[in-house]
Amino acid sequence: MVKIFLIVLMLAVSSFAIESKNDKNLELESFKKQDDEAKNSMNRWLDGVFGLQPHKPNYILPIEYREKPYKSYDTNLYKNIEAELQVSLKLKIAKDFFGLGESYYLAYSHKAFWQIYVDSSPFRETNYSPEAFVVFPVLDTKSIFHMRALKFGLAHNSNGQGDTSDVVYPEGYTNPGNRSRSLNYVYTEGTFQYDTLITELRLWARIPENSETDDNPDYTDYSGSMEVKFSYFRGKHMYTLMQRGSVSTGKGATELTYSYPLANDAYLYGKIFSGYGESLIDYDNYITKFSLGFSFSR
Repeated sequence: MVKIFLIVLMLAVSSFAIESKNDKNLELESFKKQDDEAKNSMNRWLDGVFGLQPHKPNYILPIEYREKPYKSYDTNLYKNIEAELQVSLKLKIAKDFFGLGESYYLAYSHKAFWQIYVDSSPFRETNYSPEAFVVFPVLDTKSIFHMRALKFGLAHNSNGQGDTSDVVYPEGYTNPGNRSRSLNYVYTEGTFQYDTLITELRLWARIPENSETDDNPDYTDYSGSMEVKFSYFRGKHMYTLMQRGSVSTGKGATELTYSYPLANDAYLYGKIFSGYGESLIDYDNYITKFSLGFSFSR
């Protein structure tokens, strides 16, 4: 009887020891996992990884010159030389929802025209552009078009100004009137690649607004509803040519850019723009200008 009791006791102690060892192993694995996650988080923080990616080119152009003054403003206040800067970022929020390898994004672009060469250095115009879009990858190896991606998006564009047409200003002050410009639109874009030449073809349509509150009902008469952009890489050099326009009015715009890497993701960046729609406040004014500065993405 005593032997049986001792055997049972030894089995119980052995079982408890094995269970304790398993629990300790699980605890060590948990600590190791937490330690790995902490190190990974620390490394991402040290590397500046925070999920955001460049969307459109990010740049600052301290030299931007046009021959004529800006008609939308008092020419005594602003010069025809200024600076332009753009910050444009996107964030991937989901992927492969339909099993097609597609990616879903939220993006925001901020473009400002800065009169740094006049007293007080005011911002002449600022445009805000939030958007949401989905990109479907396409592997086209058989056709001559070599399609690479198909994008569908919804976007808003505004200059953040208000309508002061009915506001009574004190004597000596001029009422600027309605300076509000905005639009909502949907778009689709196809991306094609041939060797080091990338072609982007975009079509868009405005979302209808109330005619009584629409600040710029004729916007697409000047900007058009289609755009084609060519991006060509030759060695370290990158050249782009953008052409957009309206078939019905014949109006639109052309833009040429050039960039060359300098150091640490900084690029020499030059731009020539000619046409309508350079900014929202001047969407119906024909503008030709030359810009030079630096970009931090292409």
